[in-house]
Amino acid sequence: MKLLMEGATPAQVDKVHVEFGMPMGPFQMSDLAGVDIGWHRDPNRIESIRDALCAEGRWGQKKQAGFYDYDEKRNPSESPRVAEIIEQFRQKAGVEKREITDQEIIERTLYPMVNEGALILAEGKAQRASDIDVVWIYGYGWPVYRGGPMFWAGLEGTDKIVAALEKHGFDVAPLLKEKAEAKSGF
Repeated sequence: MKLLMEGATPAQVDKVHVEFGMPMGPFQMSDLAGVDIGWHRDPNRIESIRDALCAEGRWGQKKQAGFYDYDEKRNPSESPRVAEIIEQFRQKAGVEKREITDQEIIERTLYPMVNEGALILAEGKAQRASDIDVVWIYGYGWPVYRGGPMFWAGLEGTDKIVAALEKHGFDVAPLLKEKAEAKSGF
């Protein structure tokens, strides 16, 4: 949502994820599952972009409108109304729209997955990095050819990931920092 507030569009974020190899992007997934899942159901309480969509009945594919507009065959198209809602929230928050690159989307949406994986390992909730990779590949549709987020981190460069996370204001997991300093993967 922060990316939308700063200038990315749902279509751009989804495109980056699909080009990375995911079966669909996060906004496509939200529309498929239902934007209203977990919504508080009070159309007068609009605190987020999602609340605004839900208050207008934009609950996703089941209503032919969510982050995208849908035709009768469920084909998506970018929604001028969603762009208006995002702009209203942007103005209200005093956020200036700027160009968001595809690389920044990767850094702010996929690199945090590696960071969370490092926290899971440090907490002992997973024995091995490959355990995390298996869950992401078989449970969440992470592209098999990228080997899972923890394996991919080694290919991408843990030092590169740490630098980008710090640049974007994320708290970096100590284990991930260790791997970056050692210039090693998981």
